[in-house]
Amino acid sequence: MSRQKVLVAGATGYLGQYLVKELKRRNFWVRVLIRNEIQKEQFGIVDDFFVGQITDPECLKGITQNIDLVFTTIGITRQKDGFSYMDVDYQGNVNLLNESLKDNVKSFQYISAINGAKLRHLKIFEAKEKFVDELKASKIDYSIIRPNGFFSDMRDFLKMAKAGRVYLFGHGNFKLNPIHGEDLAKVCIDNMIQGVKEETVGGTDILSQNELAKMALTAWGNPIKIWHLPDWIRRFAIVFLRTFTSSKTYGPIEFFLTSMAEDNIANTYGSQRLESYFKLETAKMRN
Repeated sequence: MSRQKVLVAGATGYLGQYLVKELKRRNFWVRVLIRNEIQKEQFGIVDDFFVGQITDPECLKGITQNIDLVFTTIGITRQKDGFSYMDVDYQGNVNLLNESLKDNVKSFQYISAINGAKLRHLKIFEAKEKFVDELKASKIDYSIIRPNGFFSDMRDFLKMAKAGRVYLFGHGNFKLNPIHGEDLAKVCIDNMIQGVKEETVGGTDILSQNELAKMALTAWGNPIKIWHLPDWIRRFAIVFLRTFTSSKTYGPIEFFLTSMAEDNIANTYGSQRLESYFKLETAKMRN
């Protein structure tokens, strides 16, 4: 039986790098999309590099030739290089989908985020969910993964904790279960193989914001000092930023402030623990 050929778009990102490693571990033939030749240095052994810009459909011609499965983590948290969320999260992925349809790719997986459909009024999710609509309407087998934040996103708690105090909005009892990229990569591949259409994916530890704050402070060996700010400050900040700044500025902050005001609990997977990750990260940050 011949090896299945896979394309990973967004391979230089946090999750993308783990996807490439896990796919190679499982003996897939892997092609990665990179923006320039220098990015080749970020990878170990891959089978093929395709140099191109996701926002330029002409650059992508041939990217999915002889490819069986496409994984895309393409998306921007902070708008840069003159590109908007619609340019990258939506149109960039549409460009990739069009090539996949033309080349009869068997299945296409897109990494969105938990509660994206409910929060599509937010700038970051507007583009992501517009692409989800496009993918579902296409004639390709699809898989949509909705992770509940990465361990790497939790570094914001560590940064606050390093200074000796963590600030939370409201009571701090809302819960979430972020996941390590290595664990998430395994779920992404399993779901693709098993034909799972759509799933929320989180880590094994379901923690309140208060518990996250305590864990971050403990990792630094600091006393437990948590300040609970009135929730009206959070709501005011969202309105203020929407009114007086561009989407480039308020997009990621709007998302963060909105997600802090509700539970974000996904299906639990994996074995890696956030407490262990915090210990490793604090050791790195001390060096």
